[in-house]
Amino acid sequence: MSATASDRAYDHVKHAILDGSFAGGALLTEGEIADAVGVSRTPVREAMLRLQVEGMLRLYPKKGAMVVPVTAAEADALLEARSLVESWAAPRAAARGAELADELEPYLTQMREHRESGYVTGFSEADRTFHERIVATAGNDILTRLYRSLRERQICISAAAMRLSTERMDIAIADHTNLVELLRDGDVAGFVAMSEEHLRHAVDNSRSSH
Repeated sequence: MSATASDRAYDHVKHAILDGSFAGGALLTEGEIADAVGVSRTPVREAMLRLQVEGMLRLYPKKGAMVVPVTAAEADALLEARSLVESWAAPRAAARGAELADELEPYLTQMREHRESGYVTGFSEADRTFHERIVATAGNDILTRLYRSLRERQICISAAAMRLSTERMDIAIADHTNLVELLRDGDVAGFVAMSEEHLRHAVDNSRSSH
């Protein structure tokens, strides 16, 4: 099924926000987005409404939409929520061992490929999906939905940190590689400890980018 005009406008704006082309605080107009995507203003308006619901845009009648910047306070709150969910999920997900490792391996491969090509947004998306899979495996649908609702803002935070230093991608790959190997070894305690260390790296990266 081909994408609708609204979907195309949504994908265009969302991708530009996530890859930093539309920086936090930037003001977007329906007309400029419509021209860029090649659609009318109505589907652009629909797309902007969707992005406002997701917390990525703030609409101003007759003026356009502002890209909502990720503040230091929001980043800290998101990381705290992430830490709570991931810390709960780690020991429960680790019980699936090698089976979960097999499911995570493709996302680790994507991260390595995006590191090689320098595609920071793709790297951050693969990173988030890796962790979403772990949380989902823990078996609490409510917490899984909560965690997924944080996805886009977390990608914004992660990508901003990675753009400051590509070395951070190497650290993230090393952490994720260790997590997969610990799962294959059936080392639940080691997996939980590595998850906590990885979260500390995420917190350090976020605070140094604000």
